[in-house]
Parts: sequence; C-alpha cells; structure tokens
Amino acid sequence: MPMNALYAQSGGVTPVINASAAGVISAARQHPSHIGRIFAAKNGILGVLHEELIDTACLTTADLAQLKATPGGAFGSCRHKIKTEAELARLLAVLKAWDIGYFFYNGGGDSADTCLKVAELAQAAGYPLLAIHVPKTIDNDLPHTDNSPGFGSVAKYVATSVREAGLDVASMAASSTKVFILEVMGRHTGWIAAASGLAARTEGEPPHLILLPEVAVNEERLLAAVENTVARYGYCVIVAAEGAKDTQGNFLAEAGGTDAFGHVQLGGTAPYLAALIKARCGFKCHWSVADYLQRAARHIASATDLAQAIAVGEAAVKLAVAGQGGMMTTIERLSDAPYTWDIGAVPLGVVANCEKPLPPEFITADGFGITAEARRYFAPLIAGEAPPPYVDGLPDYGSWVWSIEPPCLPGFKP
Repeated sequence: MPMNALYAQSGGVTPVINASAAGVISAARQHPSHIGRIFAAKNGILGVLHEELIDTACLTTADLAQLKATPGGAFGSCRHKIKTEAELARLLAVLKAWDIGYFFYNGGGDSADTCLKVAELAQAAGYPLLAIHVPKTIDNDLPHTDNSPGFGSVAKYVATSVREAGLDVASMAASSTKVFILEVMGRHTGWIAAASGLAARTEGEPPHLILLPEVAVNEERLLAAVENTVARYGYCVIVAAEGAKDTQGNFLAEAGGTDAFGHVQLGGTAPYLAALIKARCGFKCHWSVADYLQRAARHIASATDLAQAIAVGEAAVKLAVAGQGGMMTTIERLSDAPYTWDIGAVPLGVVANCEKPLPPEFITADGFGITAEARRYFAPLIAGEAPPPYVDGLPDYGSWVWSIEPPCLPGFKP
C-alpha cells in the first residue's frame, strides 16, 4: 500500500521556489505505486504542527504550470526552529496520522537542519519516513551544490537594476546625485552583491565598488575609493551586502532583534553609507534597498534558474522512490562554456547548519570587485529569459496563492 507524501516550503521565498513545488508534485504523481496522496503543509513546518495540510489533488496541470510562473510561497512559508521534545512528538504524531512516508522540505540551510531533525526523529521512532531536502536560497550559501535555486534569478535582477540605475545616476551626476548605493541581501556571504558585478561590461561601468561580508570595510579606504571614482567617472555606484562589516567584525548596520533561528536582523547599511559619504565627501547620495523586491522578481527570472528549480524538485522524488532518505538534491556543474549541469545528492548531515562563503579567488585584490573567474561562474546562472504570462500589461500570477485559507484544505481527517 503506497504511503502519502508531504511537501512544505521554508524560510525566505524565491522567484522560483514554486517551480520546485510543481516539480515535486508533478513527479510524485508519476509514481502511484509508491506515493498515494500528495499534501502540502500550510506555512511550512508550522502547517505540520498545526495539522493544516493541503490536498494537492485539486491542482490541475494548468495550475501547476501557473505555479511555475508565480513568485512567493504558494503554500506559505515560515521561519520556525524545532526546539522542544513536545514539538518533535507532535510532528511524529501528525506524520503518522496522515500516513506520511515521504517528506520533502524546500528551503535553505536552517531548513536543512529541520529536515535532518525530521529524518532522525522518524528513524529513532522506527517510523518508515524518507525525508528529502529540496534546496533553495537566494543567498547561494548552501554547501556541496554548485549553486542554489533562487540565486540565479536574484543575481539577474540585481545586475539588471545596477545597470539601469547606473544609467540614471550617470545622466544626472553633473548637477545632482553623484553616489548611488544599492543594499542587497547577504548576511554572512556576498554571493548576491558579487553577482551585481556582471552589470559592468567595460572599465568604468557600474557597479564601481562592491562591499562584501567576506572583506572588512575600512572606511578611510572606502571614502578614498569613492572620491577617486567620482573624479574619474563623474559618479559612483556602490552595491553593499547587508552583512558588510567593519574592521572590528561588526555589522555596519543592524535593524535590531533576532529571528527564530537567532540571526541578527540586518538592514540600514545603505543609508549608513550614504550619510557617511555625504558627511565626509560632500557628495549628494541616493540609496535603495532591494529587500523583498529582489526575491519576488519573477518577471525577470533566469531560465537556467527556473529549469534547475524544477529539476531539484523532480530529483527529490526520484530519490524518495529509490528509498534514499536523509539527502539533499544538488546541482553539479559539468562545464562553464558551454554551460552544462546535472543533478546529484548529498547526505543532509553535511549540509545542515553550514554556509558556503564567496571564494577568495572571486574577489579582486582591492576587495571592491569581482574577478574573471567569478564572471565565468555567475554568467550561466543568469542566462535566458523565462517571463510569466502577461495580462493587461501585468504578470498574470495565480491569485489563488494569495488566499490566507488555501482553497484545497481537506475538510476531513485521515
């Protein structure tokens, strides 16, 4: 008798996380002898704890196609760390009650830890559950995978924004703004900020300066670099990771508070830098924070990213039906030019609670730019266009995913 499957989304969403969901659901439907009903938890692991499971049988092929083209988390995501024995016991009780034999958790590093906990819980209890982690994170900091689904599209958005904003600033610099600062996500790693470097095709094009968590910001060096850039080109565009630190190892800016996993809430790096540069250099500055816009920009998704997001979801099901639990699907780069890739897998134990920093060889000697090696790595990940359908001039995203109460909540218990 086939057991049921449960899919859930976790952590910050991406432009293509729903494509992974569609990949899991579509692939699971191809294995009726192994997988019975396919549920999705409302709001990630919280949906399991609250026993709020969506029966995906109501989703048509057209719904799944629309899911691939819609940003956000269609089934709701969460930031919740499993901490107590009571929660673990509750998780196991719900999984047993709904006859869940396959658990697919779609998230980043913290989510990998949750997925590992679920796998270990089931094993300790002698319950036949296969837990598979489906990778995603715009931060691109998951180890043992060439890249993470979600990152390529965000990199494309940020590089595009820098190129467009740079043209704006350049056109006004003679009499107005001379410095523009874009703050992007990246708590401990600078993958997103570094990818913005793709916007510059020739010497002098923005971004002129990139601030990374991996390179301490010496304010005097930074101010000198800003002045030199303005003197040389007439303006300066800076991309700063939110996790940029000073020479003492402190974040340049903190928004205050921590999240469910104990991470310091960041935000404010761009206005901090703008105030510093205006006060010390006298330049008029403007700044912007990409924030949720970068991770919700499905309209400019990378075709490579979309294909990989679907593939890791499908591969997770393949692992499950082969009886391989406690794993995370990965992307393996085979060559840069032409760009080719394949899907692999690694044990969850080597992924959970680990981060992959930007390699030193990707950073120029002055610490403010990216190398040719970095460009070779980043370029294929933003390649290709995969626009959503448009209606009346706007992306036609599925309105059903905005519903607080999912339309397919079963009205019965198992």
